[in-house]
Amino acid sequence: QVQLVESGGGLVQAGRSLRLSCVASGSILRYDAMGWFRQAPGKDRELVARIGDDSATDYDDSVKGRFTISRDLAKNTVYLNMNSLKPEDTAVYYCAAMNRAVWEFWGQGTGVSVSS
Repeated sequence: QVQLVESGGGLVQAGRSLRLSCVASGSILRYDAMGWFRQAPGKDRELVARIGDDSATDYDDSVKGRFTISRDLAKNTVYLNMNSLKPEDTAVYYCAAMNRAVWEFWGQGTGVSVSS
């Protein structure tokens, strides 16, 4: 059974940084891509960043230049480095794994709250 476990969320002031981690129960190279999503209260879940099995990355426009997705294959871990955080980044952040073009596996989420 695939497990994705996120950590690293918390409460920070605007302008500060956080690093989220997502540890997978097996090799992340099994998946087409790994991604970070977020869901703010009252809003739909949105894709923030993704990293393909070829290590290519892609970002939502709202986080370009501030967030960086990376991975450590030896640790089966994907990271999301978040800099220059804004109050609008407040959300529950989810790690997900893509299998056969579908975001099939999800973590339980970790909360990020950014105060102004």
